[in-house]
Amino acid sequence: MAEGIGQPFHLTPDGGLVLDFHAGQWQAWDSLRRFIFVLAGTQGGKTSFGPHWLHREIYHPTIGRGAGDYLAATASYDMFKLKMLPATRELFETITGNGRYWSGDKVLELRDPTTKSKANPKGGSFWAKRADDRMWGRVILRSAESGSGLESSTSNAAWLDECGMESFSSETWRAIRRRLSLTRGRVLGTTTLYVLHNWLRRLYDEWRNGRSDVEFVQFASIQNPSFPKEEFELALREMPEHVINMQYRGQFDKPPGMIYDAFNSRLCTIPPFAVPADWPSYGGMDYGGVNTACLHLRQNPETGIFYLVNEYHQGGRTAKEHAADLKAWNCQVWKGGSKSEGQWRQEFRAAGLPVGEPDISDVWLGINRVYSVIKKNQLMVCDTCQGALGQIGTYSRKMNKATGEPIPDEILNKEQYHFLDALRYILGSVFKNNDLLEFYRQRAEAMKKKEA
Repeated sequence: MAEGIGQPFHLTPDGGLVLDFHAGQWQAWDSLRRFIFVLAGTQGGKTSFGPHWLHREIYHPTIGRGAGDYLAATASYDMFKLKMLPATRELFETITGNGRYWSGDKVLELRDPTTKSKANPKGGSFWAKRADDRMWGRVILRSAESGSGLESSTSNAAWLDECGMESFSSETWRAIRRRLSLTRGRVLGTTTLYVLHNWLRRLYDEWRNGRSDVEFVQFASIQNPSFPKEEFELALREMPEHVINMQYRGQFDKPPGMIYDAFNSRLCTIPPFAVPADWPSYGGMDYGGVNTACLHLRQNPETGIFYLVNEYHQGGRTAKEHAADLKAWNCQVWKGGSKSEGQWRQEFRAAGLPVGEPDISDVWLGINRVYSVIKKNQLMVCDTCQGALGQIGTYSRKMNKATGEPIPDEILNKEQYHFLDALRYILGSVFKNNDLLEFYRQRAEAMKKKEA
């Protein structure tokens, strides 16, 4: 069993398959929208639902798309191996007999229901003798980590499991959309919520504002009849409310004491774009042997708006090795590290990146400067910067257990927020630096006059 807590079907004595969906699953099953997303609590019946939806998209006599390629993708290879693959094979191979798995290519061959033979008088056979032979249909099984593997076909429909995880990036979503563009295939996304700001949240906001081709179905873990109520009650006692809402109720929620609570993901999360060459380029760094994180900001010299366009996170490398990759950003200004991290800055300068000490050493003064930019919607974040977006959505103050109120100057798990430290170092240094911005404005104007 893919989720270990019961399956949403049973078999009749004559071999028939009867679906035993709960109300949340039936709502998703009945949706006629092109893009359907199930946001559900953990163990709510997401992964066990997906194969049935995909099987119907292929074989249903009215809405089934029939022969061709289909896509089933999940967030990571481990989830593919431990959750998606067993659930898919159980339905297609064991229950219906309509699939045959070719492990080398991670492809589930689909049985052709139109063929007949003496061995199969009711119809249905597999075409392929080898994995690379022509097939009537395929379910291409991939993880978001497979990169180019998601670009390999034109697909009729797609099931995306755990698509709310940080590793399931906006680039992955766009790659899948391209695979479905010719057929205008449908999508089912199933996930527990992990991060507050990403491409999925932007789609959710569009749906809430009336987008007609998208539907979100949300239900709690306990809507699954097999989910133990005792586990839900234990979570209620032990976990913060926003974690319960996201991971057990399928509802987006902000943590209490959220530091950058003014960030508007609907307005300020954008797709990547071609940045004009004359826009100023800034880089921020946070150092560590395991976690060296860097952010790349560009600034529109006319409006002053900052655009976060790139992020970098690597460990186990020397400053020289980091610098070899980061030089491609062509930053005119680099800021990084605390006052005590001068050795790191010295090593980066020796490697060809002139990293300076941040102009503001006080943590909360730097945070206040970043907050001021966010509050005015002057920080736009490309949705490819999943690490930074994820941290913006969870950056919060510690809570006073006695009063339930945030502790003003204490950050929860501060050591984890490397991207936001890098953002504070660079944005705190260049924000309100009118002389610097004026310099780039004048330079841009001079370049335009020269070109004219």
